[in-house]
Amino acid sequence: MESHEIETATLGGGCFWCLEAAYGELKGMQAIVSGYAGGFTRDPSYEAVCSGTTGHAEVVQLTFDPTVISFQELLGVFFVIHDPTTVDRQGNDIGSQYRSIILYHCEKQLRVAREVMADLKKQGVWQSEIVTQLEPYSEFYPAEEYHQRFFARNPQYPYCQVVVSPKVAKVRQQFVAKLARPV
Repeated sequence: MESHEIETATLGGGCFWCLEAAYGELKGMQAIVSGYAGGFTRDPSYEAVCSGTTGHAEVVQLTFDPTVISFQELLGVFFVIHDPTTVDRQGNDIGSQYRSIILYHCEKQLRVAREVMADLKKQGVWQSEIVTQLEPYSEFYPAEEYHQRFFARNPQYPYCQVVVSPKVAKVRQQFVAKLARPV
């Protein structure tokens, strides 16, 4: 049997509940952890991150099998499930903790992210410029336990119904070949 490396990606595009739920639909995902990254405060709490004083964004850390789903494909999902043209905002979620950010783990991820973003710009997918930040990955802090698998455990929660569910539906519709379970 051929061995291969499992890879890690760290992405922020609004509320981590949305990202975690969307990526949870896909084949090749080994682990998905909601958390905080991109800031300067060590071991931040949710309340501190929400205050906007930590520099951290709400992110998901994805551990994935690149022979099943590539980093480029993960970014394809990323750019479908959030608006990368709004600074520090996703819908009604406002603040730097909701910024669009790719924390790249290696030079290859940086190159792929730049290529994907350039391609989206060339295609004219959005009227406005993509403002997604590209920053080197440094530290990740898992969010509190009650944030993990939030959508799966709380599908009737109003935010989940109004904001998360439509993003999951979009992934199910646009990435059928990459779904872990048939819909």
